[in-house]
Amino acid sequence: MTTITTPRLSLTRFVTDDWPFFLRLRQDPQVMRFMGEVLSEEALGDIGLRISPKNPHEADVGYALLPQAQGKGYASEALRAVCEYGFTTLGVQAINAWVLGENRGSSRLLEKQGFVRTQVLEKAYHLNGVDYDDWIYRLEREAHPASADAG
Repeated sequence: MTTITTPRLSLTRFVTDDWPFFLRLRQDPQVMRFMGEVLSEEALGDIGLRISPKNPHEADVGYALLPQAQGKGYASEALRAVCEYGFTTLGVQAINAWVLGENRGSSRLLEKQGFVRTQVLEKAYHLNGVDYDDWIYRLEREAHPASADAG
């Protein structure tokens, strides 16, 4: 099983024993509104990178953090590490992310990591009786500092 580590995080694949945490994360209204630390091994959220079924040279990234873990740099750290893994280990050329237009925090996170908003799908996402714009972000391999240094 692949584990990606950063100075503060250990990113691992979900296993069956993680189900209670996954359920708690996904049932939290603040987390799902827009949809652990290494020292204590407390789970803080999830992040996933999936090779696109439409293009094997691209991947899609998604993430969620518990409210108490937000605003502390964990998402930035995890996203940076997962993107580096995608570009250097998996060899993808681009990574895409979809964000609800109302989720300004996630948009800022992606932009700080070098993602560029490439498309706005107006009223494309229906959630809890409300239609939201879906913003599509993209990070090209050449724009990612670690992958550009690697080759």
